[in-house]
Amino acid sequence: MLKKFTVSNYKNFKDEISLDFSKIGEYSFNADCLSIRLIYGRNATGKINFGRGLLDIKSLLCGMQSSGLINEDGAAKFKYEFKFGNDEVVYKYSRFSNTELCDEELYINGEAIFKCDFKNSKFDFQGLSIISAETVNTNRYLNKDEMDNEYVLPFLRWLINNTAFSDDSVLIQLSKYVRKMGMITVGNDLLYSNRNFLENLKNPVYLHNFEDFLNVMGIECKLVLQELPDGQAELYFSQNKLVPFYSTASSGTLALTSLYQKIVSNCSLIYIDDFAAFYHYEMAEKLICYFKDKYPECQFIMTSHNTNLMTNKIMRPDCLFILSSKGTLTALCDATERELREGHNLEKMYIRGEFEKYE
Repeated sequence: MLKKFTVSNYKNFKDEISLDFSKIGEYSFNADCLSIRLIYGRNATGKINFGRGLLDIKSLLCGMQSSGLINEDGAAKFKYEFKFGNDEVVYKYSRFSNTELCDEELYINGEAIFKCDFKNSKFDFQGLSIISAETVNTNRYLNKDEMDNEYVLPFLRWLINNTAFSDDSVLIQLSKYVRKMGMITVGNDLLYSNRNFLENLKNPVYLHNFEDFLNVMGIECKLVLQELPDGQAELYFSQNKLVPFYSTASSGTLALTSLYQKIVSNCSLIYIDDFAAFYHYEMAEKLICYFKDKYPECQFIMTSHNTNLMTNKIMRPDCLFILSSKGTLTALCDATERELREGHNLEKMYIRGEFEKYE
């Protein structure tokens, strides 16, 4: 799991801001939501920027497209703390832009594995023996082909790709975790069918599972997939006659469909921006319960303006956060002098300004 993420000098977050999954309160209810964090905040507080910062490690280690310029005023600093079994992994780096890496460090169980200071050309690889990688040819990494002036290849990425680690190696676990991280903005493609998704629905099991999902969400329907003369598949509601799915479904149903096809069963961490924008509050509650049940090993971070979800019925005060315009992220249990209990109406307290100091 990801234990803690910290970033500073990234986009609108000048000062250090952290999200700590390991910091939990002494609550006995809703223990199944400890892998979920729901973030509230006024408009333009940087909720989507925080998600992009969190996913920056994926662009760094997997060579994926990043979200644009990091910051024009000094280097942005990123720190990720993971736990894999009994191993604690800390990976941190800083960079000026998407292609200009300043430094990079890796620690396992408190011991330094490597330290790279690219700006001053100082490198310390003495800890590689801790992970049985002492024979790796670091001179090959440091040659001009790997270290040009336009792009610095992260050493961790190079190390994982050029070393025969065993499948149970902590670095392989880290690599797999990062590759399975994802970010979803619900509803930005509502009117478009995903052809890969429709191809998958040709499998009766996939079609049945999707139909069950919609019914669990309160959308009573029967689905039929038909193949058109051009060989492409098309999805329909089966009523008295077949009704085209994508042209007649509500925006809420299309948003659910978009979300369903983007979340895969083996995901590690998913950041969902504006999670409940298209859903009635009861459907949003059902979705959270669905995540708990279907993806117990996945960590979810969701942003929302739907205060109906700010409830101890499905969540708890240490899993609900407020992102302020000042760049602070505070759990509700830390945003008041009261001792929040299961019986408190968190939504009413929020609307009445109980946590206003931290907005």
